[in-house]
Amino acid sequence: MANWILLAAISVLAVCFALQWLGPRRPAKFNDFGLVSSDSLFDPVFLFEGSRLIGHSDIALAGYETVSNWDDLRRLLRRDFPAFPEVPEIVRSRGNLVVSAIDCTIDREVFCEWIDGVIRVRLRDLPGAPGPMRRDVNDPIRLAMDMAPYPVWLLDHQEQVSWCNAAYVRLARKINGQDTDLTKPLFAQEGVDLKPGRKTRVSVETPDHNAKLWLDLTSVAHEQGHLFYAVDINAIVEAETTQRKFVQTMTKTFAQLSIGLAIFDRNRQLALFNPALIDLTTLPPDFLSCRPSLSSFFDRLRDQHMMPEPKNYRSWRRQMNDLLEAAQDGNYQETWTLPSGSVYSVSGRPHPDGAVAFLFEDITAEITLTRRFRSEMDLMQSILDKLADGVAVFADDGTLAFTNYAYHQLWGELDETGFEVTTILDVTRSWQEKCAATPILGEIREFIETRENRAEWNANFQMRTGEEVNCTISPMQNGATIICFARTNARIRQGDLEKISA
Repeated sequence: MANWILLAAISVLAVCFALQWLGPRRPAKFNDFGLVSSDSLFDPVFLFEGSRLIGHSDIALAGYETVSNWDDLRRLLRRDFPAFPEVPEIVRSRGNLVVSAIDCTIDREVFCEWIDGVIRVRLRDLPGAPGPMRRDVNDPIRLAMDMAPYPVWLLDHQEQVSWCNAAYVRLARKINGQDTDLTKPLFAQEGVDLKPGRKTRVSVETPDHNAKLWLDLTSVAHEQGHLFYAVDINAIVEAETTQRKFVQTMTKTFAQLSIGLAIFDRNRQLALFNPALIDLTTLPPDFLSCRPSLSSFFDRLRDQHMMPEPKNYRSWRRQMNDLLEAAQDGNYQETWTLPSGSVYSVSGRPHPDGAVAFLFEDITAEITLTRRFRSEMDLMQSILDKLADGVAVFADDGTLAFTNYAYHQLWGELDETGFEVTTILDVTRSWQEKCAATPILGEIREFIETRENRAEWNANFQMRTGEEVNCTISPMQNGATIICFARTNARIRQGDLEKISA
């Protein structure tokens, strides 16, 4: 009986051993692939045989319930891991593969490896992921890219972003929101010439800002596509806009000026002119728009007879060189009398950065008025000199304004005083030396200094020579005073009359 029991037990053990030996061994094989290993206890792990899912870890069920093949997993990982292999054969050919996230702020990566015909895919955290293919998070190159203030991204051959740094992520979320798809290019490339190594200025609008964001893009060819680098140039664009508005404002201001303006840059080429310059110089607008040189500009003025005709060309060239040197020092100021009769005031002024500005002003009216006024003054002086009585005119401030020849004959003041101011006090002191003592001189001083209640009056006083002179003091407009001196008991000598007639 005992033998039968022992035989039965041995038979059961043999059957169990045969079932275990001949039965499927895949679950044990799964454990060898690390589905429940300590290093992947909290990481989703998937096992594929070809494109078919044959196993996964328990934690992989959360969020990956729809995964049944390689395409399903790639569809879920493509947004954060666009470099995930399209087909499992890529992993088979390489043996193992590490796929980094497109967003460097994601601290995970995908590790794919080929093991005895089975592909193991593991989503692991960066800080605790061991292995020879592990990328060091403290790598200076990676830190430099992640901490760079300028957006950097890699565009693959399918025009999809496969990698970007933190600055690009912040820019993309600022423009498109927090849920933006980072695989889609941030900048539309249509119509933008992005030649490798050359900068291209692009702008992009933000939904929560009224202003545009301006960047300089630089493209570098790469075996996986193209690397792009973006630099924020908002400050530069704002400065250029401000400068452009300032130039427009200045241009509008210059356009209203009646003075012709010509500014030559450091290369002595015409950089700016206003419409008044065309009117004053009669130079063609197309000639000025071609930015002529300084010498060409004045050559054309000479040909147009819009500057004084020089005696010879060599001296004129020397004069132009002196003109330029004087303009650079800010000392050039001349009056040009043109053959047409017009008179221009031309001045040169230095400008920053080596530029020189020339101002052309038509002063023909002022010169004509001055000449006419001078002619009238000469005529009035001639008329006064023909009078037999001495005449002295005092301005409202008590200074001597006009006298005639008879006055100088009476008082002996024939010397020119130039531009020195002669007051009534100086004049009466001079009179006092030529005439007898009299209170009339003091009364004349008081009358000239008085501003109100003035009426014409006259008086007589005697010269030291014995002549008696009648003095008539008359008020004039604007506080001026005229004094006439008439000799009563002596005749003007014949020689004096001949001088007056002359």
